[in-house]
Amino acid sequence: MHIAILFLELGAVLLGLGILGALALRVGISPIPLYLIAGLAFGTGGIMPLATSEEFISVGAELGVILLLLTLGLEYNADELVTSLKGNARAGIIDLVLNAAPGAIAALLLGWGPVAALAMAGVTYATSSGIAAKVLSDLGWIGNRETPVVLSLLVFEDLTMAIYLPILTAVLAGLSFASGAITVAIALATVSVVLLVALRYGRFIEAFVASPNNEVLLLKVVGLALLVAGVAQQLQVSAAVGAFLVGIALSGKLAEDAQALLTPLRDLFAAVFFVFFGLQTDPTKILPVAGLAILLAVISMITKLLTGAYAARRAGIARAGRARAGIALIPRGEFNIVIAGLAVTAGVHPDLGPLAAAYVLILAAFGPLAARLVQPFITAIAKRA
Repeated sequence: MHIAILFLELGAVLLGLGILGALALRVGISPIPLYLIAGLAFGTGGIMPLATSEEFISVGAELGVILLLLTLGLEYNADELVTSLKGNARAGIIDLVLNAAPGAIAALLLGWGPVAALAMAGVTYATSSGIAAKVLSDLGWIGNRETPVVLSLLVFEDLTMAIYLPILTAVLAGLSFASGAITVAIALATVSVVLLVALRYGRFIEAFVASPNNEVLLLKVVGLALLVAGVAQQLQVSAAVGAFLVGIALSGKLAEDAQALLTPLRDLFAAVFFVFFGLQTDPTKILPVAGLAILLAVISMITKLLTGAYAARRAGIARAGRARAGIALIPRGEFNIVIAGLAVTAGVHPDLGPLAAAYVLILAAFGPLAARLVQPFITAIAKRA
């Protein structure tokens, strides 16, 4: 009976997502906001909570993020990544300052204290790599000149998270400075080793993964990405960063073949990721903090637009590309919810969780929608330029 209910729930969720996706295509908008609303409907406090399949969907959501970042990494090689990171280091620091500040200031003004300020800084800082990757793919922006700039900022944020998350965890747990420093050192060493392997030994990885058989190639690529993602997560580094670096290590015809095989799988689990994001949010707890969440979201939209425009301008990109870069950075998602969850579990402040959930939900839904709606205006700007 348990398996039957699981199949019924999963079938209903996936079929519902297919219908919502078809509706989004007909209307001409991104399906992401509709997927998020579906998650709200099926989650805690929703109209029809799932009984048995939430755990399975949780695992599927993690796979969705990993596959999104893996396929994004396949678009670029290690040399391009390093060059882009070096050229956009200043923009990455400005991104950190501009976008961490709103959350920290809000927590301090509300009287929540310095620990809550540290947590809220992370909530407002990091762009959702998964949603940003989906936006770039859906709107055909992958090949644009500003996309490497966006990717370098996303990677810079993820690498910053590799330092930030161990620090936050240590502060929340009340660990000593020495213990926190050791955790941060392990995280940095892990990222450095994976990046070095991608840069220096990518050809050996390609030789190992390559196969004339599509089934074998798919199994090898996904298996390697999951292994690296698992090791990265175990060592307090984002699993998404590990998957992205695996994609970076593969190039040429092999990367093209792998991407073609992975695309349907990525789209399936990416949709599951957005549903799970909605499942984690109790809609009844959003209303009391909605006003503050909207204000914080508007401020964050402005700071991300400024960040993207500044980074793209430094790269010599025209106004239309600057606008696209800023819009692609607006969505928040998986990292932000994880950070808020850590703070709530540690008992930092009871309102922090609902505020973060409402804030992230607004930007996760509005970011892709805004990108779709402003695309005609951006095209008009490009033609005038």
